[in-house]
Amino acid sequence: MTEPSRLARWERRTQGPLLLLAVLFAIAYAVPIVVPHPSDAVKAACHVVNWTVWGAFALDYVVRLVIATDRKRFVREHPLALLAVVLPLLQPLRLLKLVSMLLLAGQRARMATQVRLTTYVAGSCLGLLVFGSLAVLEVERDEEGATIRTLGDAVWWAFTTMTTVGYGDMAPTTGAGRALAIGLMLSGIALLGVVTANIAAWFISQFEQDDAEERRQTAAILELTEEVRSLRAQVARLSGTKEAPAAADAPSAATSAALPAPSGPASGA
Repeated sequence: MTEPSRLARWERRTQGPLLLLAVLFAIAYAVPIVVPHPSDAVKAACHVVNWTVWGAFALDYVVRLVIATDRKRFVREHPLALLAVVLPLLQPLRLLKLVSMLLLAGQRARMATQVRLTTYVAGSCLGLLVFGSLAVLEVERDEEGATIRTLGDAVWWAFTTMTTVGYGDMAPTTGAGRALAIGLMLSGIALLGVVTANIAAWFISQFEQDDAEERRQTAAILELTEEVRSLRAQVARLSGTKEAPAAADAPSAATSAALPAPSGPASGA
């Protein structure tokens, strides 16, 4: 078995378990924020889940690094994975592993490019909205003079920020909250650009398909027209061939009729 196939086999086998672990991490990340005053047991359980998931993803990265043939190239192509493993504080970014999982699933499902891209963009938007709301609520809720104090406020603020509307009714007051706002705005602009480009590409592909179908029909009509003309020419040639002998025999009959009757003894008799 070659090295690339070993790596692909490992990623295929770990795709499902890592997806479940990512969901567990999301729940453990959200519970202490959504629940205003969680108990110590809940906090401890969520803390254990967070570090367990981090350990699982770290192990996955180490195994893939060992299996990879070109390890330097593997590190260059997976900077976010390395950063999330080395810096546990950036562990929420590890949820972007879901994007690669969706990519693998989409390739096996052989979905159309626009469908696959739309799925990724929708998932990214939802993920940014949810975790952006949770993150800003965590850093803003207990601050003096903060306007974002409930989950509903956080979701509303995240949605208006991602869409670059910015009503201004709610705004972060802390440095961490403003940093999150910058990230959401940049992400929202990028995702809107991707959505616009995807929609334009879909319309262009539809127009190209319609043009190709119209050209195909036009070519078929022209081919049929040429066949009809050819058949008419053949019919005309066949008709001319049949009429020609009849036209050649007509003068002989007329000449015979115009000749005088023969005279001789036989006629006298």
